Amino acid sequence: MKQNLTSTGLAVALTTALLSGCSGGGSDAPAASDRDNNQAVAGDQTAKGPVDRFSDGRIFTINPGTGATNDMVAAMIQMRPGDVMSFGCGFFELDQGLLLQATENIRIEGCGKDETVLSFRNSVNVTGLEALNVRGITVEGLTILDSPGDAFKLKGVKWGTLRDVRAIWSGGGTPITADNYGERLHVACTAPPFNEGDPAVDYVPSSASGRYGIYPVESENILVENSESVGASDAGIYVGQTNTAIIRNSRAVYNVMGFEIENVQGGEYDNNVAECNTGGFLIYDLENITQYGDTSVMLNNIASNNNTYNFAHSGLVSAVPRGTGFITLGYDNIEIFNNVFEDHSTAAVIYTSYELIDGKDKTSDKKLDPYTEGLHIHNNIMRNSGYDLPPPDLEAVLDGQVETVLPTLIGIKNASNPGKGAHIVWDGLLDDLDADCGYPLDANGEPVPMDENGKPIHTNAHPNPACHYNAYKFNAMAERKLPQWGSCFHSNDLGAESQPYMNFHGTQGLELVLAAAEQDPSILSPEGIQSILEGASGAMADTDASVHDCQARFGQTLAALPRVVIPPYEPSGDIDPAPSEEYINRLCERNVSPGSVNRRALEVNCPRLDQYNLFADAQDPRSTPNEGGVPFVLNSKLFSDYSTKYRVAFIPPGTRAIYYDGQNGGNLNGALHFPNGTVIAKTFTFTDESQGTEELVETRLLIRRVGESGKPFWDGLTYIWETDASGNLVANLAMGGGTRAVSWHYQDSNSGRLLSGSTDHYAIPNANQCITCHSNDDVASGSAPIGPKPRNLNRPYSPESSFMGTQGQGGFPQLNQLQYWQDQGLITGMPTLTIDGRGIATNVERLPHWNVPGDGGEVAGSAADIEQRTRAYLEVNCQHCHNDRGAASNTGFYLDHFRPVNASYGICKKPTATGGGSCGRQHVIVPGDPDASIVSCRVGSDNDPQRMMPPIGRSLAHAEALELLDNWIANVVTEDYENGDACGGGTIFQSLAQ
Repeated sequence: MKQNLTSTGLAVALTTALLSGCSGGGSDAPAASDRDNNQAVAGDQTAKGPVDRFSDGRIFTINPGTGATNDMVAAMIQMRPGDVMSFGCGFFELDQGLLLQATENIRIEGCGKDETVLSFRNSVNVTGLEALNVRGITVEGLTILDSPGDAFKLKGVKWGTLRDVRAIWSGGGTPITADNYGERLHVACTAPPFNEGDPAVDYVPSSASGRYGIYPVESENILVENSESVGASDAGIYVGQTNTAIIRNSRAVYNVMGFEIENVQGGEYDNNVAECNTGGFLIYDLENITQYGDTSVMLNNIASNNNTYNFAHSGLVSAVPRGTGFITLGYDNIEIFNNVFEDHSTAAVIYTSYELIDGKDKTSDKKLDPYTEGLHIHNNIMRNSGYDLPPPDLEAVLDGQVETVLPTLIGIKNASNPGKGAHIVWDGLLDDLDADCGYPLDANGEPVPMDENGKPIHTNAHPNPACHYNAYKFNAMAERKLPQWGSCFHSNDLGAESQPYMNFHGTQGLELVLAAAEQDPSILSPEGIQSILEGASGAMADTDASVHDCQARFGQTLAALPRVVIPPYEPSGDIDPAPSEEYINRLCERNVSPGSVNRRALEVNCPRLDQYNLFADAQDPRSTPNEGGVPFVLNSKLFSDYSTKYRVAFIPPGTRAIYYDGQNGGNLNGALHFPNGTVIAKTFTFTDESQGTEELVETRLLIRRVGESGKPFWDGLTYIWETDASGNLVANLAMGGGTRAVSWHYQDSNSGRLLSGSTDHYAIPNANQCITCHSNDDVASGSAPIGPKPRNLNRPYSPESSFMGTQGQGGFPQLNQLQYWQDQGLITGMPTLTIDGRGIATNVERLPHWNVPGDGGEVAGSAADIEQRTRAYLEVNCQHCHNDRGAASNTGFYLDHFRPVNASYGICKKPTATGGGSCGRQHVIVPGDPDASIVSCRVGSDNDPQRMMPPIGRSLAHAEALELLDNWIANVVTEDYENGDACGGGTIFQSLAQ
């Protein structure tokens, strides 16, 4: 029977541990003699009697009111298998996002999407509800309102269901509030604004709205049903980079793109309604991200009146012309049948390729197939299409704004119906056999896996090939395999009021227009362009759809694609239920001998830091560590509002960490491999050398535990320092995080630069936010360490602050840290080191101090030095999320230490999503132009959840780091970098000129 915890019970429940078990099997487990002679607890007949180790499944009830945010946070960090978070009926004003991490078989529920409304209008977090690395989650019966970024985000979720939910933004009208939400949640579609500034009678769209309404990404077995999205500035209901996904019985209205399937393997749209969006439905592949898609079915849907002007900031979706019912791009095997497409001003269906966007053979990601093939469109109804194309803005096109490219081409090339579109519009572009392009190889020189058709199954872990392999589409005589790799249209009911079909032949003939424009720019008018194209053979559109009549041409059509089936849920068993409060108290209140760590208590989350007995002085985590704890510092560290930090590793006696370097050891992004029972403590302080003070703010612990399944994981705990009633300093467990007003005035120990300032909003992350950053590609799951990589430890120990002098950890030997650990028997697998006069090992990897010119061995201030130090900063502050296994893996923007600086490192890379996070800019890094680079905007932003990067653990922009980053982009990165010439090639006209 579930335990029902009301809001008054959550504060008490918050002190319970989230997970348990620090002992376990394996060669790195402590021997029995090293466990401080701890007695067994659970189930043993001790003097105190046995206790139950785990609690039952619980119901956390959250009600509207001033305490709702605290109650929600208290509940979300405890969610364990079988738990339910239940929101009451009414309007909630929440100033933090709902973040769920590393758990399974949980449920979030409300009273219904019209009765429970969670407003995140004033939230400090970018996402409303976010589930990361969760196995089995159902969210049902609630609305998320005005999330700064995405409303519902599932990432790394296996078996996720979103049912009877709504994402909605107030848009450009008056805010939706507790007083009016009953009327404002229901948005009709009667007369969408064709152009910005037109009357908007139903809803006022806004580019300030968040990006995605419903956003499962990099997940498996996803079901979205009976749900709705209103007003997203990118896509309303989206599934991306996911295997096996169904979206059914749902509605999208007044988003830029209503429904979006991106890089999905096995997707299905069934019985949905898309209306009053810019575009109704999209199925496509995006370049440079985790996986490439194949096989999606679209049936029984209605796309109607999707004619709202495009209000996206940037990215590919910003190029979708208003008045599009369905569009596909670079995605193979799509079946579209039994759908209704009506009242679209550009086209019911647009069938296009990346060749149109990038130019032939100019798509930089050669793993991506630029062409959609295996497209089967049959038994659909199409009415009233192509009647009012968006007006062309040719000057904007030449300046790189791609929004008007498609309708401009369609209207100009339509000789039979000038200025109009059609029911079905095709760019006419097909892949040509590249017989000289060999089959692609992986990083080890082995062939990339292939599907049953011989198509390479690429991921972003594979190197970018030199060419786009496409031999699987052609037979031995170099003839295209049809209809397998064709497009088959038949049995569609096409309304007579509109042109049925047009093939506008891509960019054919536009090279003549470009040449003429160089002589006479006035030729760039619709009439002038059309006069040139009419004289070019094959340049104008044709209306012969027989090329898609597969039955007539080949005696067969494309076979029906399989419907998507989501398999039954399977729990992993890797996540333990929550430990009981009695069990926690029994372990944490044990008496241990002086100088010994309370290792049995490391199984659970103790209410006070001193209960672990980690430090000689319980009131000072800067004092001497107990039980051989080793202080350490890093070459380059994470920025946390100019705090100074004290780090200590407690490796269980008799065990050792394992050394693996980056490339030769195959440990590209991971830290040292620590044994079970390891504790890493990091204390954040704020130093004022002018006053001779140093304020203790928080101590974070990372503990490597072992669950009941026997699998190790890292758990992260936060303790906030306070003064108790007796005047003593005490660090209390604060899994919900907090804020603190702080100030600092000190000389940086590396650069010598004086740093001085203050903030009222220093952020102490909650437990689930810690997992967001720390859940990287370490060998164990959970909140794995980020900083203690061999290359970041290669230096002599020296405390960040001079406050302790030679006392406590300030008195620790200032020797090369790796060498010291080896001498003390704390590490194994490390080569014999060669130490230079600076105390640096010269024969192993080393990360430089990002803020010390020349520290990495390059000439100070040289291009190589600036790039080396910029990359060090980005690795420590951003790479833990921006790698192909991190929290930002879906962005395709990766900052791994050994990755070449190319498109995947951001060079001329387009953003995967729009919204305020793109800052209205078109590329992540633009050579020579930091003011046009998204990354500069995001690193330099604060007080804006959509833009701040990193988004957690800071309230200020890091001015010194931004100065270095902008210097690198402005003065080092050039168009000679790989993909560096792609920033200016964003339009058809520009690609022709290259």
